[in-house]
Amino acid sequence: MRLLCFLLLFSVLSCYETSRNCKDYKTGKFYSEVLINDVLYKSSFRRTENLQIETYNKKIDSSKLRWINDCEVIFKTINPKNMAERKDVHLKILTTTDSSYTFEYSYVGETKKQKGIAYKATK
Repeated sequence: MRLLCFLLLFSVLSCYETSRNCKDYKTGKFYSEVLINDVLYKSSFRRTENLQIETYNKKIDSSKLRWINDCEVIFKTINPKNMAERKDVHLKILTTTDSSYTFEYSYVGETKKQKGIAYKATK
């Protein structure tokens, strides 16, 4: 009986497919939340096909965008002020809803990834 319940549960869960309507998030106004070492970082940004302008801690930062596919993009800071800002960032959209997406990001070539959530701005 347990085996039957396990197989039934496994078959239901294996059919579940996460939603990824990434095209809905290639352009627009958003805000994001990223939790790093128990500290929540929030930012807001506006994105076009080729540019993202982000506000974080009352500072504005702009990046050129190069889309790898509908769900992955490379950010290149336009006017880097230090060595860290010279590194390109790879972002991958993992899942989407009608008003948000979950993403992971890292510096290009590095394996340590962070996760966050971005929400469509209503203003």
